[in-house]
Amino acid sequence: MKRRDFLKTAAALPLLAQPSNGVNCIFLMLVGGPSQLDTWDPKPDAPSHIRSPYKPIKTNVPGIQISEIFPRMARHADKYALIRSCYHTGEPVHEISQQLMQPGHIGGIIAHAASFSSFAQNCLHARQLIESGTRFVTVKMFDSVFSQTTWDMHGSAPFSPMSCYRDEVGPMFDQAYSALLEDLHDRGLLATTLVVATGEFGRTPRINPAGGRDHWPECWTMLMAGGGIQGGQIIGASDAIGAEPRDRPVSPQEIEATIYHAMGIHHGSHPVLELFG
Repeated sequence: MKRRDFLKTAAALPLLAQPSNGVNCIFLMLVGGPSQLDTWDPKPDAPSHIRSPYKPIKTNVPGIQISEIFPRMARHADKYALIRSCYHTGEPVHEISQQLMQPGHIGGIIAHAASFSSFAQNCLHARQLIESGTRFVTVKMFDSVFSQTTWDMHGSAPFSPMSCYRDEVGPMFDQAYSALLEDLHDRGLLATTLVVATGEFGRTPRINPAGGRDHWPECWTMLMAGGGIQGGQIIGASDAIGAEPRDRPVSPQEIEATIYHAMGIHHGSHPVLELFG
């Protein structure tokens, strides 16, 4: 075993001497910043320079639609909640924004899943760590946005084209995330495992001259499932072009407080999202 992988795995130990309600957490960091308009907050009536090339599809929850690049997720919408009004005021830089979104006190203390280049394998390993007693596992979908295909679709090299959402990145997430929820559900672990999936920011509503979208921390969508979360619901809303929250803006501090609340850890004075059944 490589020293790096040993250290990553060795960090995956149960958290001791912390209050707990029996809920653990898998935190999926979708490195690159998924576009809200091309994933979970489609705006089919927006102008052509904003509208996604991907069509919205129905899910198994009436009234909830997501992008056609997620056909498998559409069959599991009753298991997750969509938070469509996330924002932050930090710099639109990948590393800084990832630190802002990652619950620092938990992630630094407990665990990061060992790396396998497959995202699906990392999700499987995260489930195994949770099953073995780890309380919090972080899985980064990609280790960098450079010289590889990621959510960071500026449209031209060295970054990704918009077509990768349909051809590569979307199907990769669709399969791995859906399989993770199915696996946790079938093993009776979903009720006690909070699964959080988010990028570090969203993407610009306006499509740029290269045919992609740029960094945009003013608004994006994230997902929460399991751990007492009531699936099949939407929290917040963006405006008509997905540029900023129109209803119930959600800050990183509220996301962190919600994770702490689900895990039974003291979370200070920040409000908890209205997600629990």
